[in-house]
Amino acid sequence: MLLFLATVVLWGSAAVVTAHQAVSADPAVSVAYRMLLVSIVMFVWCFARKTPLRVAGTNRGWIVLQGVLFFGLSFISFYHATSHIPSGIAALILSTSSLAAALTASLVLRTHPSAHLLAGLSIGIAGLAVVVLPQFLAFSATSDTVPGVLWAVAAAFCTGCGTVVAARNQRAGLPVTVIMGWSALAGAAFSFGWAVVAGVDLRPAVTAPYIAGLVYLAILASCVTFAMYFSLVHRIGPAAAAYALSAVPLVALALSMMFEGLQLTAPIIAGSAAILWGNVIVLGNSNAKAPASSSPARTDA
Repeated sequence: MLLFLATVVLWGSAAVVTAHQAVSADPAVSVAYRMLLVSIVMFVWCFARKTPLRVAGTNRGWIVLQGVLFFGLSFISFYHATSHIPSGIAALILSTSSLAAALTASLVLRTHPSAHLLAGLSIGIAGLAVVVLPQFLAFSATSDTVPGVLWAVAAAFCTGCGTVVAARNQRAGLPVTVIMGWSALAGAAFSFGWAVVAGVDLRPAVTAPYIAGLVYLAILASCVTFAMYFSLVHRIGPAAAAYALSAVPLVALALSMMFEGLQLTAPIIAGSAAILWGNVIVLGNSNAKAPASSSPARTDA
């Protein structure tokens, strides 16, 4: 139970810290340094555990694709989202990535979606509409809400696609720490490239809060939390562990109320319940059908 709660709290609190990072430096720059630090930590861990870092040529392209989608585009989009809308709402929208992943997997694998999957997707999408529709209806020329929501939806879509690629890489038998090390490095390279093309200053904000936040997000909210999550998968199984992902937005919403003044309206409450319900249906159904070997067999963590 302690491992479960720690995973949920660390991931849930990351949204508020991300919001501070997003306004302190350009999102692409913050993501680049965060992923570079994640990559270094993972490589050091692999070296300490004597885990080979070599990846077969057939898997390298997939590792880069995971890095670009999951550790590059999705994080840059989420950072942009938190600079426009409360981090709790951004985290809630991001949680629909499980719905996007399930839909993407069905399209890529050309399988017929089950009734449970369709029900979960329908409920989750309806909940998302309930949350964001009032914001769109109240849109004004000076409103940050619409771009914030669009960035959050983009983050959810990229995370969902990246998750499908990550599942493919895990099934290839690659250790999770090796996947994280190389894909985070690819995400860092992509983010630096994004920043160069955008013409922004590559120097991070050299302030105590920013550096502390960067270390927190890279070490605790990324490396440590992933290690705890995969340990949770081995202890209680993938189905039960997946519900930690559904609980993360609740922590993010609570912290957003405490530190960002988020007001819980009836649409947000109803939409949140629907989104979380849809996530539970999709996650529960996909894990129930997955064989035991589909969980990360090697974490090296």
